[in-house]
Amino acid sequence: MVSYGIYYALGLCAAGVVVTWLLSWPFAIPFYLLAAFCLNFFRDPDREVPQGPYAVSPADGKVMAVRENDAGGHRISIFLNVFDVHVNRTPIGGKVACVTYKKGRFLAANKEDASAANEQNVITVDGVVAGQPTRVVFKQIAGLIARRLQCYVQAGSLVEAGQRIGLMKFGSRVDVILGPEWEVLVKAGQRVTGGSDILARLKGAA
Repeated sequence: MVSYGIYYALGLCAAGVVVTWLLSWPFAIPFYLLAAFCLNFFRDPDREVPQGPYAVSPADGKVMAVRENDAGGHRISIFLNVFDVHVNRTPIGGKVACVTYKKGRFLAANKEDASAANEQNVITVDGVVAGQPTRVVFKQIAGLIARRLQCYVQAGSLVEAGQRIGLMKFGSRVDVILGPEWEVLVKAGQRVTGGSDILARLKGAA
């Protein structure tokens, strides 16, 4: 359980107690419902990370698009709704080359323009998968409601595949940019689970 959920839930429950004391218990029901929502929203379950030449999903959600890019690779866009786990994980293990924060707009995260236009953290990881050097870039992207992006890593951090690297409060979208050395294994419309579902496999790996 992410501590934020407990923090918000305790505050809402305290408000519910005050409302019950001042008015009556039915008026406090919305506060208790919101407290339960926060506990569910900020949950942080453990995940079993698959071993092998894979890039795993950095987030729970629905694959909105799989698009080719100019470098011959692909961009995979994952949309998170309010019922998904919002803890983010790194697709591969390696060394964080850089973390770049970009100011931007707060368009609805399921819009294509949000990929480039919205506020975001861009995280680049350099790793060696199946003996082959590779780089994976992924983005925490704010949305219409989600405007709090948190990243736990910085340039120079060493990470393992599927490791927790951040959180999006009430948000929203993650993009993964893979080079041409990766074979994408997911399709638009598919639901994925962060840290345990495989997005792509390194081509030619045993």
